Amino acid sequence: MRAQRALGVVVVSTALAALLGAAATSASASGRPVTRPAVVPGSRYLALGDSITFGFREPTTVPAPNYLNASSFIGYPQLVGAALRLRVANASCSGETSSSLINTSGPSNGCTNHAPPITAPTQLYRANFPLHVRYKGSQLSYAVKYLRSNRNVRLVSLEFGANDLFYCQATTKDGCGSTAEQQAVLTTVRNNIRTTLSAIRHKARYRGQIVIVNYYSLDYRSAFITGIVQALNQAQDSAGGPFGVLIANGYGQFYQGSLHSGANPCTAGLLTQLGKPGSCGVHPSYAGQSLLALSVERAIHH
Repeated sequence: MRAQRALGVVVVSTALAALLGAAATSASASGRPVTRPAVVPGSRYLALGDSITFGFREPTTVPAPNYLNASSFIGYPQLVGAALRLRVANASCSGETSSSLINTSGPSNGCTNHAPPITAPTQLYRANFPLHVRYKGSQLSYAVKYLRSNRNVRLVSLEFGANDLFYCQATTKDGCGSTAEQQAVLTTVRNNIRTTLSAIRHKARYRGQIVIVNYYSLDYRSAFITGIVQALNQAQDSAGGPFGVLIANGYGQFYQGSLHSGANPCTAGLLTQLGKPGSCGVHPSYAGQSLLALSVERAIHH
């Protein structure tokens, strides 16, 4: 997810609701239960993802972010690592799509490339700013190499798909408004996550825990925005069925955390604050990142 105002800006029809059922059906097709090595103190944790995983903050947040210092951005992987005493490799990149995750030449929403016009350095993040870890090539290529060379990795998490929707919004005349466009995006997300998980399980021969982190809604009062997020989460989750993944309910954690503020994550302080009262970005605040971290911890200890 990049620094864009809201998922609600994407003109997505109610056809997404129909996609939820199809996605949910395949999510249960997981094969035999497999015992995975436990996540223990001192083991390694590899996090794959977009700007949420990275800990990105919009340029107008207060205090202003220092993009030249990656360690100043705290995402949920660092919080999980601190709580469980894990050695964290956070390979996430702001603007990463499920396609650019696999191939850096694939369409990106600001990690390796961006749809025109390009008006800010953060729209080409890897070319201008450091990531939490250094690597050449794609996130997936790095992940495979990391997993094959570090046999004490016990946890891998991933979260992708929001930027696929943003890219569709930016590159279609109707703002990704047609049913065909919407279904194509979700199909792409599912297929790319399957490709990613297959590489992790088979090419990297990783047998440990994998957690898919579900996206939160920017406003649970809006059936429109929330429906989009639910469809995206189902696309992620259904892709993970055959690979023995766990689901971190970031969606539910944010909902519970915002109930005391009328189901509004902005007024609940879970989203980045843009300087003016009631003005929020789309990324988690430190409090929001803490809830995502809690969802990961609960998933692996369930």
